[in-house]
Amino acid sequence: MISFNCFILALFAALIFSGIDVDLAARRLQQSPPLPKTGLPPLPQPTIPTVLKPGSLPPLPSILNLPSAPKVTLPPLPSFPLIPMIPITIPSIPFLSPPPST
Repeated sequence: MISFNCFILALFAALIFSGIDVDLAARRLQQSPPLPKTGLPPLPQPTIPTVLKPGSLPPLPSILNLPSAPKVTLPPLPSFPLIPMIPITIPSIPFLSPPPST
């Protein structure tokens, strides 16, 4: 458990010290003069595929044309005998009763 706590402490220390360098680098980038803009070559335009004509594809199957699945009947479930109820009564314990008074 102690080694785990030391690991967490070392991790937090590393994160804190790494943040200092990032902060200084970001400040230096903000204070530097802007870079000259370079022109990028134009990107090629994607070609749009031609749309198929409506009559060139076969029609999709409809629900009426699909074959019907055979009807499956399950056998009846067997009847299970009823579980008899066992009466549960707690008998009185004689040695816990108070002693008779004389």
